[in-house]
Amino acid sequence: MCILLAAWQVHPRYDLVVAANRDEFHARPAAPAAAWDDAPHVVAGRDLEAGGTWLGVGPDGRFAAVTNVRRPGQPVGQRSRGALVAEFLRQRQSATRYGSSLVADADCYAGVNLMYADRHALRVWSNQDNRVRELTPGVYGLSNAALDVEWPKVTRLKAAWQRDRDLPGDALVDALLATLRDDAVAHDDELPDTGVGLSMERVLAPIFISGGGYGTRCSSVVLREKSGRLLFVERRYDAHGRACGDSRHELEQNRC
Repeated sequence: MCILLAAWQVHPRYDLVVAANRDEFHARPAAPAAAWDDAPHVVAGRDLEAGGTWLGVGPDGRFAAVTNVRRPGQPVGQRSRGALVAEFLRQRQSATRYGSSLVADADCYAGVNLMYADRHALRVWSNQDNRVRELTPGVYGLSNAALDVEWPKVTRLKAAWQRDRDLPGDALVDALLATLRDDAVAHDDELPDTGVGLSMERVLAPIFISGGGYGTRCSSVVLREKSGRLLFVERRYDAHGRACGDSRHELEQNRC
């Protein structure tokens, strides 16, 4: 993932709302969000090159997603960052206990942020400071820097949530998907300096990236009701930024 919003315990119906975009090279093969053949309790897209995933849901209402940390020249890492999401979703270990394994293996991955939740806690870990944070109720934005670093696209996504949060069910999903399609570019003086040069900062600045061999591959929305019922919607895009497929999964508490 390259941008993610999480609203944690601030909505009257949903204890967790997630809206996220995955940006990746279009040549990298991936499977749409679905139950995995080798782990039917996991519902996620799948990176067919390394076997992990960027975002998904699992048993007991658990959720996890990664974003890469933009840091030119960093080591590639011994393991795929998508393995972090897959491992958490496959097991039933609590979010609280899972953090200890992350700290021990921090050097195995290129720069990464992991956000993960069960029914009781939402946590975020980055191998940049190798610290696990348990998040209090609130609205959080995560892109290719530390949590809540206010890059323009993070600010835009949070503002859209505040505008649309009272919409009912499917209308909220549609509004979040529309926001995730926002390709507005911020002014040059608002852009971060992450070491990739101004022209590339402009390319990477929007919530939705299109054109060329790299861009937004899919948008994901997760709504988890306080009862445990969960809705997971994925919309996929081709290399021209055109929608090319949707997946919708509705999961009850004993299945997710």
